[in-house]
Amino acid sequence: MRAPSVVQQSTNRTPPAQDPGETSATKAATQPAASATIEVPSGTHIPLILHNAISTRSAHPGDPVYFETVFPVIENGKVVIPAGSYVSGEVTEAKRPGRIKGRGEIRIKLTTLILPNAYTVSLTAAPGNAGTGGNETTDNEGKIKGDTDKGSDAGTVIKSTAAGAGIGGLATASPKGAGIGAGVGAAVGLASVLMTRGPEAELPRGTTLEAILDHPLRLDASKVQFTGPGQASSLPGPPNREPQRSKAPF
Repeated sequence: MRAPSVVQQSTNRTPPAQDPGETSATKAATQPAASATIEVPSGTHIPLILHNAISTRSAHPGDPVYFETVFPVIENGKVVIPAGSYVSGEVTEAKRPGRIKGRGEIRIKLTTLILPNAYTVSLTAAPGNAGTGGNETTDNEGKIKGDTDKGSDAGTVIKSTAAGAGIGGLATASPKGAGIGAGVGAAVGLASVLMTRGPEAELPRGTTLEAILDHPLRLDASKVQFTGPGQASSLPGPPNREPQRSKAPF
């Protein structure tokens, strides 16, 4: 009898060819797409209004400050920061005015931007062009300085001198008495100036200023899809005021 033939099957099978197009599409689908960003360039001015008052009389480093944007920021014809967005920060320095010289100084750091849709981003900006209703000024580093009130100091001495001269003249009915009275009055006026501080640096509620970006601000384009300019709160600006020396010497 003939032995039955054995058919051996090869175990080395060639895998079916893959479509290169389908492979690329599959890989692309499994990889996350890069998120598009919108860049607000460094140096951009963002107009703000202050919600909580700040004064060198009571401010301390670390105290929070709260602002709101009052005009939209537009990039490439698109609103990227609507009016009514919030900006928060903190006081980093608060220096009271001196009794003889030195001006009140406040330094603020702006740190966070919150858009109306609750999208929050870190912010690096310094304040500029503060409109406080008084004579405060802002330097190139974002430091807000109070008035010196030198005119008021001179007026205090002059008024005291004149009053002293009048009293001395009436008391003695002589030019010599008027001179003595004038000297006493001048000393009293000078003492009054030395015993009181200069005007505090103040930012009342409603103060306007600009946040000036120190670095480019990058926003996620998918979260910046605003169809209108936004709307800020109806917050009145601060009234005009004259600098006043602090009556308490402390």
